[in-house]
Amino acid sequence: MRIDGVIKSWQRRGGAMHKEVFMITAVVGANWGDEGKGKITDVLAQESDYIVRFQGGSNAGHTIKNEFGKFGLHLMPSGIFNKEAVSVLGNGVAVNAKKFIEELASIEEAGVPHGKIIISDRAQLVMSYHMALDAYEEERLAGRSFGSTKAGIAPCFSDKYAKIGFQVADLYADKDVLMARIENVCTIKNVLFENLYHKPQVKPEDIYEELMEYAEILRPYVAHTSQVLNDALREGKKILLEGQLGALKDTDHGIYPMVTSSSTLAGFGSTGAGLPPYAIERIVTVVKAYSSAVGAGTFVSELFGDEADELRRRGGDGGEFGVTTGRPRRVGWFDAVATRYGCMMQGATEVAVTVVDVLGYLDELKICVGYEIDGEVTKDFPNTPLLEKAKPVYETLPGWKTDIRGIKNYDDLPSECKAYIERIEKEIGVRVSMVSNGPAREELIIR
Repeated sequence: MRIDGVIKSWQRRGGAMHKEVFMITAVVGANWGDEGKGKITDVLAQESDYIVRFQGGSNAGHTIKNEFGKFGLHLMPSGIFNKEAVSVLGNGVAVNAKKFIEELASIEEAGVPHGKIIISDRAQLVMSYHMALDAYEEERLAGRSFGSTKAGIAPCFSDKYAKIGFQVADLYADKDVLMARIENVCTIKNVLFENLYHKPQVKPEDIYEELMEYAEILRPYVAHTSQVLNDALREGKKILLEGQLGALKDTDHGIYPMVTSSSTLAGFGSTGAGLPPYAIERIVTVVKAYSSAVGAGTFVSELFGDEADELRRRGGDGGEFGVTTGRPRRVGWFDAVATRYGCMMQGATEVAVTVVDVLGYLDELKICVGYEIDGEVTKDFPNTPLLEKAKPVYETLPGWKTDIRGIKNYDDLPSECKAYIERIEKEIGVRVSMVSNGPAREELIIR
């Protein structure tokens, strides 16, 4: 399978001449995450030179199934399985150094011949006190919690914007400079630990030792990744951006406050990787053939009871359970309202529909084509207070009642399956270019 980039001629931008070579492709999610982005990234990564994580951290996972086995990646880019490519953790990522090295070791132990890995010197570090704060806050909120994975991501990004976080580059600063910053952080955090959470305080010397441990772990991988990627772009290399979670979990445009703590949109790829925004020309937005979500938040087309249990058992690759937490995912019918909005916010140029094969057991399928809110039906995805009032408006389609795994050509799919995919395409208003009919890399129909 070959996915070629596009060579563009000389163009004038802002009075200067720039040669643009080979577009950047972004793979992002339209929904709540868990759409199958890892597989699509793994496929496209085989023809890419650089694969870049540009946001999030180890708080969510991507499942990859290929000739090396089945892997649940949390921090590592899904392109790690292309030994010719460079895997990049960009400046927009929250880096847990211990999780990084553990994940790399598990990949190497499986005999995966991976390529070079580099980590931005401007990426934020996830500290032990971030994970502690995350867990303590979930404990304090109890029944009102956000369903956090307790990976420390929200506290880490909070510190980033409060300007008290630590970048990877800070690991190699002079000790006196670093200690002054550590003491300030401890003063702030200990107010919370002592007075809000009633937990043991953190000590500056312990934090310094933790940072020095991370310095040794990360030293071989640290690079000025923005410069590396911009040089690669000018040289005509193919760059693939890999998003985590989906549009409905975006901090600004998602189901706030039940969102993640970084932008999940393709547009943030420019900031989180340090690349020019005009160069991100292809945005492959991944959409599940049904809906699923982990964590709290309004989910209009959610199923319950036996119907949900059956779909959860059959779904994904071995059931619908979180890659990071192992928690059962909430499942529901395909939500065209949410997906149309997610594609719009991502700026989707094309859509990949995944796990279509899972639905082959159903006599009929439903698509949520509208929301009823206060007696009126809308097709526009609303803000959170209105979303909480929404009731699904369904359209029913016949099922195909057969196993579609192994089919290589779109035209060979059952007519009912094609009708379902084409109805999704019409509802979301974006061309479906790929249909995934199994978890393995080769189980992908190019349309």
